[in-house]
Amino acid sequence: MTHPSQLGDERIGLEERSRDDDHMALRLWLRLLACTHEIETEIRRRLRESFGITLARFDYLAQLYRHPGGLRMSALSRYLMVTGGNVTGLTDELEKEGLVQRESEPGDRRSWRVSLTARGRETFERMAATHEQWVAELFAGLDAQRQDELYELLGRLRLSRAQPESAAGTPPARPLRTPPTQESA
Repeated sequence: MTHPSQLGDERIGLEERSRDDDHMALRLWLRLLACTHEIETEIRRRLRESFGITLARFDYLAQLYRHPGGLRMSALSRYLMVTGGNVTGLTDELEKEGLVQRESEPGDRRSWRVSLTARGRETFERMAATHEQWVAELFAGLDAQRQDELYELLGRLRLSRAQPESAAGTPPARPLRTPPTQESA
């Protein structure tokens, strides 16, 4: 079993907030956060160094790539889980660079549909191929079987969250540790 202290002081981060006697769900949550943060930080660094692009811009282009007919800006905002203002700012920048185009939505003069230009599609495809190699490299510490197992387990977690009423009456796997009170400390 791995322990955060095996990472060294400079890499412990979020996971060090937990203790061995904390509830397993808390320890698992902090480990997931730590892994996500570490991988995302590395991807951000590599995107910036290799392509001069932010992760937000990469994600924006990825959503449009998945929707060849384009997306309304409001839908793009929901997919990216950001405000409409953020999408407008990114759209303005990427449009100036010739990577996206904005067209008025037929039948609704107040809505805009955004899609990739040919240049935007080519640019994204080049970045996406490299990005995929990076992600594979970052997960190389787990063999294919372990990656499949982790994928399956995280899928089960997502499904359980999509149906919270079925899990609502389920007691915790083990009792929660009660933090010390002022009197007992």
